[in-house]
Amino acid sequence: MRVLIAEDERMLADSIAEGLRGEALAVDVAYDGDAALERLGVHDYDVLILDRDLPSVHGDEVCRTVVERGWLVRVLMLTAAGDVRSRVTGLSLGADDYLPKPFAFEELVARVHALGRRARRADPPMLERAGVRLDWAHRQVFREGRYVPLARKEFGVLAELLRAQGAVVSAENLLEKVWDEHIDPFTNTVRTTMMKLRKKLGEPQVIETVPGSGYRIP
Repeated sequence: MRVLIAEDERMLADSIAEGLRGEALAVDVAYDGDAALERLGVHDYDVLILDRDLPSVHGDEVCRTVVERGWLVRVLMLTAAGDVRSRVTGLSLGADDYLPKPFAFEELVARVHALGRRARRADPPMLERAGVRLDWAHRQVFREGRYVPLARKEFGVLAELLRAQGAVVSAENLLEKVWDEHIDPFTNTVRTTMMKLRKKLGEPQVIETVPGSGYRIP
């Protein structure tokens, strides 16, 4: 899942980003409305965490633009105003969910995951293929019953391959969904991560390389 945080309180934005990356999500950060709209126009995000009181372009206007342009991103609006009237206003602008500040990080994570499931076809609690089982709730992976400890990016790559249900997933798509915008598109990061993932999953190999196209678990 790829998330954009639009929040002008830099310490809060960076703290949320760090926490969500710990959940194996790809996270970008924008500190004002202009930057948020620029990133939304370039990347296909699953969830937008949107502070309502953004500088340069107000969060309300960002939300309106998302709706008007038909972007499929789900919007979780944050605001210091937690009264009913403010919540109703935020939702009427097109936000999918609303969370008043201050909030518990665990609740934010739960709401982001819930919106992410709505942004695309919901994943089952377990993804399984070719003897590999991925447990979303516990962030665990097993190969033929053997526990496989994976780093965050390895877990994200494996999740995308299992979601594809045998279809080929390109390196570009993996970069888009598993890494954030700071990754060099010409890097060999995907190949390196794939080598480590294959080694940890063990023999016989379950991930195939499709020359010129990408990777798949047949």
